[in-house]
Amino acid sequence: MVAAPCALALVLGLWGIRRGGSIWRDEVVTYDMAHRSLPDLWHTLQHVDAVHGLYYLFMHGLFAVFGGGVTTLRLPSALAMTAAAAGVALLGARVAGRRAGIAAGLVFPLLPPVQEYAQEGRSYALVCALVTWSTYLLVRALDASAALEAGPASPPGPEAGPVANPAVGPEVGSAAVSWWGLFRVPGAARRRWAGYALVTLVACLLHEFAALVLTAHAVTVVLAGVPSAVRGTVRRTWLVAAVVVAVGLAPQALLSAGQSAQLSWILWPDPVQLATFALLAVVGVLCARVPARARVPVPAHLPARAREAVSARVPVPPQDPVGMRPLALPLLIAPQVTLMLLSQLKPVYVDRYVLYYVVGFALLAGAALDRVFWPLAGEGPGDPRAVRVRRRTAWALAAVLAGLLPLSVHLRGPESRKDDATAVVQAVRDLAEPGDGLLFTPARRRVWTLSEPEQFRGLTDLALSRSPASSGTLYGTEVSADRIEARMHAAERIVVLGDPHGEPEDETSREAAKRTVLRDSFERCAVRDVTGARVSVYARPGHCND
Repeated sequence: MVAAPCALALVLGLWGIRRGGSIWRDEVVTYDMAHRSLPDLWHTLQHVDAVHGLYYLFMHGLFAVFGGGVTTLRLPSALAMTAAAAGVALLGARVAGRRAGIAAGLVFPLLPPVQEYAQEGRSYALVCALVTWSTYLLVRALDASAALEAGPASPPGPEAGPVANPAVGPEVGSAAVSWWGLFRVPGAARRRWAGYALVTLVACLLHEFAALVLTAHAVTVVLAGVPSAVRGTVRRTWLVAAVVVAVGLAPQALLSAGQSAQLSWILWPDPVQLATFALLAVVGVLCARVPARARVPVPAHLPARAREAVSARVPVPPQDPVGMRPLALPLLIAPQVTLMLLSQLKPVYVDRYVLYYVVGFALLAGAALDRVFWPLAGEGPGDPRAVRVRRRTAWALAAVLAGLLPLSVHLRGPESRKDDATAVVQAVRDLAEPGDGLLFTPARRRVWTLSEPEQFRGLTDLALSRSPASSGTLYGTEVSADRIEARMHAAERIVVLGDPHGEPEDETSREAAKRTVLRDSFERCAVRDVTGARVSVYARPGHCND
């Protein structure tokens, strides 16, 4: 069942994964951090980017084994999205049937955000995959827990006989439910709850905003149709799992809270990101209005094809406690809305921080497609209204796929990202001469040099005080404004790496000093604009052609 979704996700993930050899600044940070020695990496994480520490450690080990090329940088993301597609297919099958699962698994890798981050050397695809599988484990845990019988909170005695139940293990009785281990459920249910807590914790350690999935899971647990006799036990068990995740994440969260200044670049939500979420949310809600197909029990003695046909066409009440809407709608909406609310206190809204919301959309879309194209019993396939709906849906799908093709091609080009460090390096190679001064405006654009530092060895970084690795920072530290001015006045030619024309300028004393000296003591001899950057060459007045 997962073969087709995995194959599609893998093909799309590998298609153009090198992106012409380009690499943008966030990926450069991954590349640089993962290439630092473990002591240097640990030193840096004490000051900045602790939120990505586990991911950098993972990539450090990967580079040590397979080398540090662009393909190695992005391949884990492609494989993670493939694993996520498998999880989406299994989730869909679990709550809405086999065909709905396959459809959801095929929708997922086609989504533009999935295609983008499947080829990104950052942690977001891995987090998305782990959240998908933690959600699957939650559904399995709820299924197993729903089969339990409530009992008194007392240890099992000799009079408490075992009750055979293959869903939860050989010894499930009223007394066995109460105080077994950390989670108050026995057997397979306890193992699934423990697995859920562990996978969710790892996702949160890779990126702390993965914890927002707990808002969606809380809604799912509250709405789950578990028997009233065990409802309280199930909810308390989920709460224990959530507390375990919170306690495990707390040390890293406390450390990264002191580094929150690095999010100062986030000023307001990106309109394109908001529009993308709004579109997916509206379409997802519309898909949720299509009655989902219920998973039904089928007699085991029937042949395989007959069992599949019966389960696909007989509309009976669902046997599992988790339905499509209580699972997928909170996953689609709750993390995004929570992040928006948090942004009212401090701007933190970036859609990739909760990328896993697209899993909810894929589930809803897959269930709706299954319901439209394969009617239930009693809904004749030749019914004129059903035929019209299927025809219109087919045309809409064709239009969407046709529209996705140019976007998919665009996402695999260098211009799809905010900048291109490889193009910056090439421009410097073409314009600079040995002995030239080098200046970054603003200082954080020094990141463009970190993927190929050997290309800048013949140039003098006029503002640098300590390198990124030695200072335990992402971009290095700079000398005072006075010293920057003195060094610039001693240079004959300066290569300036800065933001494109029209971008806001930093107003710090150092950045102001750089602009003042360039304006008063130099003239611009050459300029080259590349994706997300401008490379300029300045020389003393009248010496541009020397």
